[in-house]
Amino acid sequence: MAVTTALPRFLPEVLFVQVRTRHTPTFGVARLVLAPGEAVVADPLTIAATSYGLVVEVKGAGAKAVALCTAGAEGGWIDAAPVLPGDLHQVELDGTHGWCVARHSWIASSSTVAMNPGAPPMQAIFGGAEGFMNYAHGQGAMVLACYGALDLVTLEAGEAVTISSDHVVAFADTVQCRLRPSAPDGAQSIQTGEGLVFDFAGPGAVLTQARGPRRLTTWLRANGVSPSFMTP
Repeated sequence: MAVTTALPRFLPEVLFVQVRTRHTPTFGVARLVLAPGEAVVADPLTIAATSYGLVVEVKGAGAKAVALCTAGAEGGWIDAAPVLPGDLHQVELDGTHGWCVARHSWIASSSTVAMNPGAPPMQAIFGGAEGFMNYAHGQGAMVLACYGALDLVTLEAGEAVTISSDHVVAFADTVQCRLRPSAPDGAQSIQTGEGLVFDFAGPGAVLTQARGPRRLTTWLRANGVSPSFMTP
């Protein structure tokens, strides 16, 4: 298993949306620069600022809410900042394969990138139920956030690794995976990933984060701090 922080670009020739990051790797902010009439979809909780006149239309509610951000005749931009501190990573989909993405890690993507929780890879992982991951496919840019530092785990064919679900940001659909309990008698939830681990086998790439959001809530509760500002 090779672990490195030198992250490759997956589609260097064409960018559907220009993404410029700043304040990485600790407090990453992504600026998505849009051409005239161009649109991106973003997590409403992450939108820190937009250019004047950019149209933001929020669809859905609660954890399923998304914001469609459309530039006017002169173009525009949005600044997306994750709720938790950490690094950012841009994945550029070229239409040849998709990515399985942790819901809390996705912050924005081109409107040409589709998110499909009912896609076959999700069916294979969650058995038809709605889980803590989504499936991204199509063509365009996708911006992911992590809690803490970001690592890329590159698995060769036949190479395997086990990773806590709380530390998985995303993985290419070329990777074979199995979701299972971390302990037979522990609490488990496919909605949040609690008590679950992934077994991955190559070839393919897995993006991981150095810190786990659910572990933060567990620590806060154990030390008498109410984590009412977070969802496990």
